[in-house]
Amino acid sequence: MADDARQTADRVFRREAGRAIAALIRATSDFDLAEEAVQEAFEAALKTWPARGVPDNPGAWIVTTARNRAIDRLRRASAGQDKELSAARLRDLGPPDEAMQNIPDERLRLIFTCCHPALAPEARVALTLRTVGGLTTREIARAFLQQEPTVAQRLVRAKKKIRDAGIPYRVPPRELLTERLDGVLSVLYLIFNEGYASTEGPLIRTDLCEEAIWMTRLVEELMGGHPEVRGLLALMLLQHSRREARTDRVGDLITLENQDRAAWDHAMIDEGLALLDGAIAARAPGPFQLQAAIAALHARAPRPEDTDWPQIAALYTGLAAMDPSPVIALNGAVALAMADGPEAGLRALQPLADDLAGYHLFHAAQADLLRRAGRLNEASTAYRKASDLTANPAERRFLQHRLTEVEEARA
Repeated sequence: MADDARQTADRVFRREAGRAIAALIRATSDFDLAEEAVQEAFEAALKTWPARGVPDNPGAWIVTTARNRAIDRLRRASAGQDKELSAARLRDLGPPDEAMQNIPDERLRLIFTCCHPALAPEARVALTLRTVGGLTTREIARAFLQQEPTVAQRLVRAKKKIRDAGIPYRVPPRELLTERLDGVLSVLYLIFNEGYASTEGPLIRTDLCEEAIWMTRLVEELMGGHPEVRGLLALMLLQHSRREARTDRVGDLITLENQDRAAWDHAMIDEGLALLDGAIAARAPGPFQLQAAIAALHARAPRPEDTDWPQIAALYTGLAAMDPSPVIALNGAVALAMADGPEAGLRALQPLADDLAGYHLFHAAQADLLRRAGRLNEASTAYRKASDLTANPAERRFLQHRLTEVEEARA
């Protein structure tokens, strides 16, 4: 029971932390107080749930307990009018169910606050992933191939900037929306990515994917059909449509070429394709539309061998011109390999070796192409490197399985 309660508490905390923090920040304008109160609520759940059982509405329990912890902290702190007002607003959040119903708008406000242009771009991303996405500092650091202390300091500076500059907690007026949009979309995409391929824990965090999709829908409504917002929403839907086919019964990874395409969510695919068509019709191309177009080519292929890899490689070339990042170049190299053979892909990977030396997917892609090219000794080394670098158990099991296959083939 204790282990079950702890696992439930962990799942609830990951799912509800962003919602609870948003509600508390709305009342107190204090990021640290909100995060600390929610963390205390999680610790209280670990102590009480094993003995008393998991509440019927664990999310509401977390919100209520965090609110009470925040009020207690304000009472213990030095007296002042601002603290009294914050405590009063916390008490006025309403009953748990009502508070939970009001949280969606709070999270949208929180996203735009975290993505204020006064903050450095890296700080916007880290703060939103921490507060809205519920990611730990370690998970954020691993996602960006950075040191944990660096990310921690970035979070501290971002919160201080919001406090000292008096950045308002709100969705900005329409005339200011555009200047925030790129940052907001980037953060939503990163939240989705962490759910799609989790840094730690289960391979897929459906809760994060669905939260990112839901928040992107809100932004799409707010922006009135903006083509890049539609492109991002289409991309998320097309990717998430494969969720049931991406792992087997025990949670092990199934590669795209081996997935049961009948298990893909075809209603979600249809919605994603329609959104993409609407975005393309606006004739204002952007990176998310190009990524959605790549996902659409996979979705439209009834069998893996029907995939239009030359067109996908061409789209990656266009995407790299818009967003010349090493990860985009890595994906483009894999597409090139599928179109022109593994040696072509390996040549395209060579210039990325230094930039992506600590990125497990670079070594995993290199290993796969070396395996396909019959260079088994080199493939074995690359699989070991990829396995050592990944923190996700499902990915590590997959890489170890491939390593075993390669070594048996060498014997």
